Amino acid sequence: MAFFDKVVVVTGASNGIGKGIVKAYLEKGAKVVLADIDEAAGKAFIEELENADQAIFVKTDVRKEADILALLKKTVDIYGQIDILINNAGKGLFKSVYDVTIEEWDDVLNTNLRSAFLCSREAAKYMRETKGGAIVNISSTRAYMSEANTESYSASKGGIMAITHALANSLAGDHITVNSISPGWIETKHYEELREIDHEQHLSKRVGKPEDIARACLFLTNKENDFITGTNLTVDGGMTVKMIYEE
Repeated sequence: MAFFDKVVVVTGASNGIGKGIVKAYLEKGAKVVLADIDEAAGKAFIEELENADQAIFVKTDVRKEADILALLKKTVDIYGQIDILINNAGKGLFKSVYDVTIEEWDDVLNTNLRSAFLCSREAAKYMRETKGGAIVNISSTRAYMSEANTESYSASKGGIMAITHALANSLAGDHITVNSISPGWIETKHYEELREIDHEQHLSKRVGKPEDIARACLFLTNKENDFITGTNLTVDGGMTVKMIYEE
């Protein structure tokens, strides 16, 4: 899967899964635009990359429509096109349902869900000019299973799955595929500190890594796989197909 002629925009690119996605596309030859509100981490990450000449960082607050418009315009001004969009930006909130404020609720929904809509809408305007493209929205297994006190996060991720199949219908005429990925446990910081039980509870016998999600993005945005659209790919080591009872 080569992406030498592709321009990829990745939101939430400065940390965690986003960094894994960026590296994967760069290794496949793509030009990659890193978008994140964390400017220091984003610029430091680019300096670490061997193929940094293929990447730029654009500070972006995905809660702000103006920032999204500026991000995509700058991408086209520099690279001439947008072929792939990975809507990865997101944040969580663990807080009692009785205590969550409306400001906190809106912050999570605007960061995770509204941004996916705005980025997709605006990127699609450029994609249709070049006769197509691919969008991947990063959802979560929490779209269909939850822990307590995660209402805003779960709602946003469920919304991402729903907006994915809606966008797939709306953008089909412009030859733009839209899919989502639902990661399970993806350890982004201290993989070597995980316990044996952490790995063994997965059918895969290991906890996931950012590279697992990155490979799924490569698969879904490969032009040869344009028959796949409007679907959600669960990448969770098999956890959500287990029947688990507390004993």
